[in-house]
Amino acid sequence: MAKSDGCDYFRRTSLFWIVSVTLSVGYFTCTVFAPEKIPFEYLGLFGTFCKYLVDNYAGIMYKGWWAAFAIHVFEAIVALKVCSDKGINNMGTRFLWFFQTFLFGFASLGLLLKYDPKRPKQH
Repeated sequence: MAKSDGCDYFRRTSLFWIVSVTLSVGYFTCTVFAPEKIPFEYLGLFGTFCKYLVDNYAGIMYKGWWAAFAIHVFEAIVALKVCSDKGINNMGTRFLWFFQTFLFGFASLGLLLKYDPKRPKQH
C-alpha cells in the first residue's frame, strides 16, 4: 500500500496480464529454443502456423526473442527512472517495480505511469 508521501507505492499487475504474458512468453521461448517439445499437430491452425515459422524463420524468431528480452530490460530500466521521477525512493519498492516490469512489460509500466503522487488515491 502507498504511504501518504508515496515513497513506497506499488501495485501488482492484474492476474489477466500475469497469466497472459507468462503463457505467451513461455510458449515463444519453447518455440524458439525447444520446438521439438511442442505438439504443433494438436494446436490446429495455430500449431500449423507456428510449425511453419519454426521451419522457415527460426533465425528471425531467435532474433525476435532477444529483441523482446531487450525491450523488457529497457522497460524495467524506464520503470526505475519513473520511480525516481514520481518520488518512489524505497529500494524494495523500486526493485518490485523493476522486477515486475521486466517480467510483464507494459502491463506493469502502465500502472506506474498512471500513478500521480500529487493526487490522493481513490478507491
